[in-house]
Amino acid sequence: MSDTGEEWQVARRRKGAARKSKSLQVSSNSACSQEHLDIGKTVKRIRDTVSELRCEDFWQEWKKAGSAALLKPPEDPEGPSKDGRTCQQLECVCYGLGSFSSCVSARFQLAMLLLLLDAGQIPLKDCSVYDPAFSSGERDVLRELGLTVLTENEEGKRLATKPTLFYLMHCGKALYNNLLWKNWSMECLPLMMIIGNGFNGMMDRTVEREFKRDYGYITQAVSVCEERQLPCPSRLVDVFSDTAVITFPTSGLNRLPQSTWAEVPEPQYQHCSDLEIIQRETQS
Repeated sequence: MSDTGEEWQVARRRKGAARKSKSLQVSSNSACSQEHLDIGKTVKRIRDTVSELRCEDFWQEWKKAGSAALLKPPEDPEGPSKDGRTCQQLECVCYGLGSFSSCVSARFQLAMLLLLLDAGQIPLKDCSVYDPAFSSGERDVLRELGLTVLTENEEGKRLATKPTLFYLMHCGKALYNNLLWKNWSMECLPLMMIIGNGFNGMMDRTVEREFKRDYGYITQAVSVCEERQLPCPSRLVDVFSDTAVITFPTSGLNRLPQSTWAEVPEPQYQHCSDLEIIQRETQS
């Protein structure tokens, strides 16, 4: 069996694992080995995976389904320029990618990110990536690819000041909720586009009462966002399943009462026993 065939088999055997927070799956042994990565070899493996995905039928469907959003950035309050083009280039932020040097699923998700950046004409340097699980070797690989590596755990609390694609593959619900909280305004939400787990699927897999209590911003967003499911082949169900393009048209936000924007308390998650997010270390 070829290396590629073996990787598909590994991806299939990992069914269900990708739904867990990938940042929590790194053992001390694998973390140690990742510190001494062969940068050139790892970069080549990722680029080979990009080439492999580019030939897949489902990528062509992703590109077609997401082209309207990717090639037409999220709504910009400043409006289009005089020549009809948007005023600002789309940027990208990627959280929770996982340890792509040891996890096949994470490597395919990184390869998909690179394809999406190319399709959306987003410069590599304008894509910022962060995961507490990254080793120093993996951070070097990401820099070698041309991406910008963040050094601070933002917990998803990144304010979109310009049109921004957020790539959150199989991340914990708290990360999505934090991102929505930070951008919870008529000005910022339309600037956002998310490629990640669909909000409706999150709600379906959680007790409704607990979901509304703990993830109030996702709960409110479900009724006003536009969610377009992306196709996923059966052999990669644990890599790309339940992935959607999520946008926040102003027309939908206008349906919410003005009181929605008046008080925006920061999420606390006191009742969450399994938060699925690595929180920032605080000074004692």
